[in-house]
Amino acid sequence: MAEKSVNQGAVKRKSRKRFYDYSLLAVIIFLCCFGLVMVYSSSSYAAQINTGDSLFYLKKQAVALILGFVCMFLVSRIDYHKYKKLAVLGYVLALILMILVNFTPLGIEYNGKKRWFGIGSTSLFQAAEAVKVALILSMAALINRFSKKIDLWKAQILLVAIEAPLILLVTDNNLSSGIILLGIVFVMLFVASRKKLRFFAAVGIVAAIAILVTVFSDKLIELHILEEYQLERILVWKDPSAYALEGGHQVLQGLYAIGSGGLFGKGLGASMQKLGFVPEAQNDMVFSIICEELGLFGAVCVILLFLFMIWRFVVIANNAPDLFGSMLVVGVMAHIALQVILNIAVVTNTIPNTGITLPFISYGGTSVVFLMIEMGAALSVSRSIRYER
Repeated sequence: MAEKSVNQGAVKRKSRKRFYDYSLLAVIIFLCCFGLVMVYSSSSYAAQINTGDSLFYLKKQAVALILGFVCMFLVSRIDYHKYKKLAVLGYVLALILMILVNFTPLGIEYNGKKRWFGIGSTSLFQAAEAVKVALILSMAALINRFSKKIDLWKAQILLVAIEAPLILLVTDNNLSSGIILLGIVFVMLFVASRKKLRFFAAVGIVAAIAILVTVFSDKLIELHILEEYQLERILVWKDPSAYALEGGHQVLQGLYAIGSGGLFGKGLGASMQKLGFVPEAQNDMVFSIICEELGLFGAVCVILLFLFMIWRFVVIANNAPDLFGSMLVVGVMAHIALQVILNIAVVTNTIPNTGITLPFISYGGTSVVFLMIEMGAALSVSRSIRYER
């Protein structure tokens, strides 16, 4: 009888299969390929004018994607539990990196902001993108460490305080990335905690503050709470047509592109706004070119692809073998979701303009490489899931 029981247990163990989320992998590949198409479509004119090579941006993005896929594959093949041991080191290195970027010549200034880490005049990578990976990893490890006390105010405040130096250093030169980092911390704590009411209250307070800032922006300038350029962004957001020759130019041209696309668009490659009207069309404003060339139908399809990706993250997080794996995937999900929402909100002038790229689609080698590292981490967690045959 005992031998029979042992044999049944062995059969049961053999029937447990390793899971791998090929659906997530498929949507990653599709979005990256679509991103290459849109980078070429939105940048070919500007690249030809500025560099004499219409493929200039496409080539650079393709090289970054190849590197990104290699990184994703390598990261996905490593047991994600080993990353927990790197959480402290990653946090310290990210902190040192931001100090070097903000306060030493290794920080390279671009458009008035020191956001790039480099040597001399050679930019190596955008520092905030590396910090996002380090923050997700460290938050997952911290939540796992304080799992039994995560519902307590003190524990949640402690975790936010630990991550605050990174967030503040990034925010100093890159407000949009600072907002995303804070949002990642908020979402991860929200998912980990069983007491949700305090988080809804925090959202309400932030919304009320945002409304007050919008209404009393002039007074805040007088009190030196807001900077002049921040006031300008608020005024442009309220009435972009009144600042058509200044800060409102990019917003208006993006809205023209969206409006002229109609239901099915003008056709791939047929955008008029990318011909020098929308500045840097391949970067933050690429969604407006998608709307113009592929119409509302194409824009909705892109949004649905991102929703499908987020759903796959939810599936992996819910079935992860442990809390650390689950939180790791939640952090990646929060990053993608926040960045997509904020980018589309900026392009449609739902919120004031700030520099946020559309994941996998906007031009940017650093962003793509570190996003693919995050995808590798999520796929690594999916590989650890077991299911009954």
